[in-house]
Amino acid sequence: MMRSLWSAASGMIGQQKNMDVVAHNLANVNTYGNKKVRAEFQDLLYQTLRDAGGVSGNGTEYPQGLQIGLGTRVAATHRVFTQGPLQTTDNPTDIGIQGEGFFQIQMPDGTTAYTRDGSFKLDSQRRLVTSDGYLLQPGITINQNAALESIVISSDGHVSNTVNGTQTEVGQITMARFINPEGLYSYGKNLFLETAASGAPIVSNPGENAMGVLTQGTLEMSGVQIVEEMVNMIVAQRAYESNSKAITTSDSMLETANQLKR
Repeated sequence: MMRSLWSAASGMIGQQKNMDVVAHNLANVNTYGNKKVRAEFQDLLYQTLRDAGGVSGNGTEYPQGLQIGLGTRVAATHRVFTQGPLQTTDNPTDIGIQGEGFFQIQMPDGTTAYTRDGSFKLDSQRRLVTSDGYLLQPGITINQNAALESIVISSDGHVSNTVNGTQTEVGQITMARFINPEGLYSYGKNLFLETAASGAPIVSNPGENAMGVLTQGTLEMSGVQIVEEMVNMIVAQRAYESNSKAITTSDSMLETANQLKR
């Protein structure tokens, strides 16, 4: 069986996965705090027909080897944690992050998740929560008699509200950053989970220890660039077509070989 059939087939499989990644990026072009994902490829093992440096004659050796590659595979999906653009919303509970860091979110099982999505809401107890009702950690509770417009969130995370003309601090937002954020586990719902690859979280106040600062009334938009993803889609499509033509050509060559006996 010709090696090219399997090599081209691995290329088609790889481009299918690449297209899945591109489609995911495009689907999340309006997701707050979303970071684009990039598929990374590796070549497969090589079949060595002749080693470099092998003896080619009396006192001579081959300067180059003879190896034939066996295709490709998707080795990893790399999430690009670059700063997304901040969009002004004028909603006092919307918080954008300028720089590194994640908000800390308490999951229903008590564990901590991390997000760049700052579109927080107030629940029935006037606590800051995510769209799914998960609590921001440390917990922030707004006074029952405070108007929504009186909430003030400073760049270093201090949260205060005004009741009867008196401004009172109600909490401090802290953030976490990681040595290797690309190693975080993507949980869904705009959340990430700590892994051994990401390292332990480094918790600090905004603006301290290389942490980013907060901007009230803004949201970090998706880091996906539509034009870039459309180009990636075209490249994936053409690569898929080229690999399919390689299979067709290999099949035609095999057909010719089978007809030699006639």
